[in-house]
Amino acid sequence: MQPRLDFYKASPDAAKAMLALEAAVNKLGLEPALLELVKLRSSQLNGCAYCVDLHSSDARKRGESERRLHAVAVWRESPFFSDRERAALAWTESLTLLSQTRAPDADYEWLGSQFDERERVNLTVAINAINGWNRLAVGFRSVSAT
Repeated sequence: MQPRLDFYKASPDAAKAMLALEAAVNKLGLEPALLELVKLRSSQLNGCAYCVDLHSSDARKRGESERRLHAVAVWRESPFFSDRERAALAWTESLTLLSQTRAPDADYEWLGSQFDERERVNLTVAINAINGWNRLAVGFRSVSAT
């Protein structure tokens, strides 16, 4: 795969805006481990190899187990995730695949059972951010360093 362009160089202001959003997401008070799971699942669904590699690596650095990382793709069938993580992963899938799911009430109710209103908004912003990064990386064919 050949990169199409370096979006950081092509539009530094757009890249700065994305980096500012990412910095804000990291200050919203959600658990860093949970955020990495959400970023990984969204990236898997979006087919973003660059971000799957990045967030798997970041999660490992934070102490995440290989077992759980491998199970993210099949989290519904896996016993390795808490109810809170499951609700977040369901919401991630609902929003990442929005044109297919329409963010069903069942997923929102599950989210509400584990996250207060503020956390629901914060998680949704985090999901929006990773979906934005995925679209940049896939659209412009970002390539992971080997």
